[in-house]
Amino acid sequence: MKKLIAIAIFVAVGTGTAMAQETAKIEFKTETIDYGKIEKGSDGVRIFEFTNTGNAPLIISDVTSSCGCTIPKKPEEPIQPGESGEIMVKYNTKLVGPIRRTVSVYSNAEEATKALKIKGRVVEKE
Repeated sequence: MKKLIAIAIFVAVGTGTAMAQETAKIEFKTETIDYGKIEKGSDGVRIFEFTNTGNAPLIISDVTSSCGCTIPKKPEEPIQPGESGEIMVKYNTKLVGPIRRTVSVYSNAEEATKALKIKGRVVEKE
């Protein structure tokens, strides 16, 4: 009876460990996008490229910005292991001045929250 209980515990722990190893991992090509100096009214769309380097599907549940002047857009479908995806960010270039914003990515990845940065300066048209 003791052997049967010991085997049952061993199998349960082994199964839990194997399941815990299935994780998504998100790796970005770059974590900061520098707009540089751009003119007022210019195209404010930029793309963060990433790859799921884990062994489970990556699900991005939410992408938020530190300001209403930056609108992020996340992929709607899960990103399979080895596949790549994009997070689009649109900055309102009608606002003249420095750009320093954070875009937070929430997912089921090993690192559940990832902070991305955009920076630069919007200047008046010459």
